Amino acid sequence: MTVNPEVPDGRMPAAFFGHGNPMNALEVNRYTTAWRAFGAAVPRPRAILVVSAHWYINATAVTAMPRPRTIHDFYGFPQKLFDVQYPAPGLPEMAAEVADVVHPTWVGADVDSWGIDHGTWSVLVHAFPDASIPVVQLSINADKPLDHHLNLGARLAPLRERGVLIVASGNVVHNLRGMDWKLTDEGYDWAQRFDEDAKARMLTAPTEFATLDAHGDFRRAVPTPDHFIPALYLAGLAGATEAPEVDVLVDGYAYGSLSMTAYTLGLPCPDAAGEGGSPRPPADLPPDGSNI
Repeated sequence: MTVNPEVPDGRMPAAFFGHGNPMNALEVNRYTTAWRAFGAAVPRPRAILVVSAHWYINATAVTAMPRPRTIHDFYGFPQKLFDVQYPAPGLPEMAAEVADVVHPTWVGADVDSWGIDHGTWSVLVHAFPDASIPVVQLSINADKPLDHHLNLGARLAPLRERGVLIVASGNVVHNLRGMDWKLTDEGYDWAQRFDEDAKARMLTAPTEFATLDAHGDFRRAVPTPDHFIPALYLAGLAGATEAPEVDVLVDGYAYGSLSMTAYTLGLPCPDAAGEGGSPRPPADLPPDGSNI
């Protein structure tokens, strides 16, 4: 095992970010200020492994290209958002490293089909704006149940001792059909109930995070599992850590039916005070969020 000498006890932190509207990539608000504070507080990683809600496929795979492309997987936003590039290098050899720690789960090496999607770069442009740290993405296997992802997160734990920062990016509450763009920084009562109960679970009993599918508000908060599943990877990492220290970095709501809660594992939350909430959308966006 290679220990990162820059990290106390040789173990990198981990994090989950609620990324929300892609326009956050261009904003300075309370969420992006918190992401930037997190990046400034983290010892420099050897690499960043990201589980993003936007790489949701029927397989478990790792990006393995030396120069991953920046993917703009949305439409209807201003050109300046499409002009954003995050030219971080890849780390092709990390595919084998991930495959080793999660064995016997099969992991494919993706050399040309994916890259760095907006679930990843909309956060990293704030947390690590110089794009100099290698970035690798791990896909979400859509065919697997919630417990599988919780357990897979736990099996990634050894990577933290090898200087790898593990980041999950999604939204615990993510109901696009329920969105109301006018409710910029508000959450429906059911969204708040579910997010608060999820928060209690993450902070006190992370190994039970997958049982949230029995929650009375689960179907409204999680009509599709893609954005919820990344949080299971952080919960799995927390459950695999002796005396896990999970903290809330920042929280809030957007457009009624999205939660923006972000968590850190193994890193006391930095002073992340910031002003301003969720970005107001361009006037011509579809009302149901189908463009993101």
